[in-house]
Amino acid sequence: MELNLINLKQYLDIVGKWLLSSGIQIVLILIIIVIAIKLSKMIVSKLFEKFQRGADEEYQKRADTLSAIFKVIINIVIYAVGLIIILGELGIEIGPILAAAGILGLAVGFGAQNLVQDVISGFFLLLEDQIRVNDVVSISDKSGVVEKISLRMVILRDLSGNVHYVRNGRIDVVTNMTKEYSRYVFEIGVAYKEDIDKVCQVVEEVDRDMRSDPQYQNIILEPIEILGLDDFADSAIVIKARTKTKPIYQWAVAREFKKRLKKRFDEEQIEIPFPHLTIFVGKDKQGQSVPLNVNVESESIH
Repeated sequence: MELNLINLKQYLDIVGKWLLSSGIQIVLILIIIVIAIKLSKMIVSKLFEKFQRGADEEYQKRADTLSAIFKVIINIVIYAVGLIIILGELGIEIGPILAAAGILGLAVGFGAQNLVQDVISGFFLLLEDQIRVNDVVSISDKSGVVEKISLRMVILRDLSGNVHYVRNGRIDVVTNMTKEYSRYVFEIGVAYKEDIDKVCQVVEEVDRDMRSDPQYQNIILEPIEILGLDDFADSAIVIKARTKTKPIYQWAVAREFKKRLKKRFDEEQIEIPFPHLTIFVGKDKQGQSVPLNVNVESESIH
């Protein structure tokens, strides 16, 4: 019994000495890791805020995207360095662990080729500035606003609120609809009887009124560009035009423009046609047509 008490006392003495030496150092290392992570987030945020001052919207979106990626990378580095130091304090040889980690990483690389492909593709997406947070893009048959970008995936939210997670390795074509500026293409259909020059004049007047409106004058970047008569459709002639706006505002401008254009067409009595149906009665071998009976009913107005 006395021998057990002596062994227990010796064990407690060893644990106490370890806690007073290595234990305190490990606690300090953990505290330093927490402080370093918070400082790194604050420094990165302040640094990118400084660069964003006076910058345009496009630069701000790219800065927000890179800021999030830098924070993740710095956190990984801090955790890795802290783990290595703690292992050293625990008396564990770091060299063999690093060698084993290298071999394990190589094996994981062969086994997780999709993950490696995602990371490499994500790196080039960010390096080439193809997409940024808050861009409206179409990738892998999915469209929406970019909510988050990481080295592994892009997160989109579409107009209906659905969230799409797209792996970077599956992205072959990126269609960015809000890079530097945006355009909207109008296809304006009017009746065949209308004067095309007059229709174009009305379109230009509506555009001029919108660009003088304080709500839209800083959004619409250029006067509307009328490309001309584009198509002879079944029931209409189609005039194509396009406008240039700040990024992501093209749809709001287009909706307002169409509303105003409809009102002006009504005022100018310019017909916006609806589909017409022409009935052709076939002929037999003798050149005779089948009789077609048409009843026209009218109501008297009292």
